[in-house]
Amino acid sequence: MSDDITGIAGVIIWTEPGRHTEMAAFYRDTVGLTPRSDREGFINFEWGSVRLTVARHSSVTGSSKDPLRTMVNLEVADIHPVHDRLVAAGVPFTRPPEQEPWGGWIATFNDPDGNTVQLMQLS
Repeated sequence: MSDDITGIAGVIIWTEPGRHTEMAAFYRDTVGLTPRSDREGFINFEWGSVRLTVARHSSVTGSSKDPLRTMVNLEVADIHPVHDRLVAAGVPFTRPPEQEPWGGWIATFNDPDGNTVQLMQLS
C-alpha cells in the first residue's frame, strides 16, 4: 500500500552545540565511519538508504539523561577485530563481544554524550 512505512530512513543523535565537534570526531575518527556529509554542526553517515546523523540542537544540553532509552546498533561483519580496534582507540566497552541466544554477537559502548551504541554481528 502507498501509506505503509517501508523502513527506517535514518536516526539523528542530537548534541549540544559546544559538544558537536567532539561527537563528530568520535563517530568519524574513533569509530571510523565515513561521512556522507560533514559541515559545521552536522555530520551524516549513510549505508544504502539508512542514515545516521549527529547534529547540534540548541535545546539539548549535557549528557544523555537515560542512555538506554535509545540504542544505535552498528552492523559489522566480524565483531572481534572491530571491537579490538575501538578498544585500542580508547573506547571503553560496557559489554565485550558476547554471543546472543539467537546466534549473533553484541558488544556495547557509550559515545561521548553517554548514548548507548552497540556493535552487532548478525550471524
